[in-house]
Amino acid sequence: MLLFVGLGNPTPDSENNRHNIGFKLIDALNRKFGLSKQKPKFKGLLTTGNIEDKKVYAIKPLTFMNNSGICIRELIEYFKIDPEDVIVFHDDLDLEFGKVKAKFAGSSAGHNGIESIDKFIGKDYSRVRIGIGKPKTKADVSDHVLKDFDEDEMIQLEKITKNIIDSMTVLIDKKLDLFSSTVNNK
Repeated sequence: MLLFVGLGNPTPDSENNRHNIGFKLIDALNRKFGLSKQKPKFKGLLTTGNIEDKKVYAIKPLTFMNNSGICIRELIEYFKIDPEDVIVFHDDLDLEFGKVKAKFAGSSAGHNGIESIDKFIGKDYSRVRIGIGKPKTKADVSDHVLKDFDEDEMIQLEKITKNIIDSMTVLIDKKLDLFSSTVNNK
């Protein structure tokens, strides 16, 4: 059993924000693998189904980015999912736009959604970091993450999303380095 989590903010004006890249990944995962219709549960939008021979849950927390851990803890406790079987998709300022890096555990690197998850379930889960690039100055960080992708970035984002979804079986097998290189070399 696996839990996929996409981080983002639930307001309609946030839909195309850089911070909502995790939500976009969960939507693409749902479409590609025909997971169930999203239902409001555990303070998020939950879908279920199978990918390959694995039972999967996918959720978009509706608790806003800074409280994502509340939703995830409720869900894993209810379904008895080990934190090591949680895979979180999120934006990353420290990666060049479009680069993808998967890793197990580690630091939050100042990402508030990851800090919240760490607080509620610990650090022993996988993260798929999707680069959104850095703004020119540190003062611009919050504007940058809450800014919509421009038209060119949206086109690139579709390609990145497709590469991630097409490499999902590698991710499910938790071959994180192979997953990262596969996605980035397509």
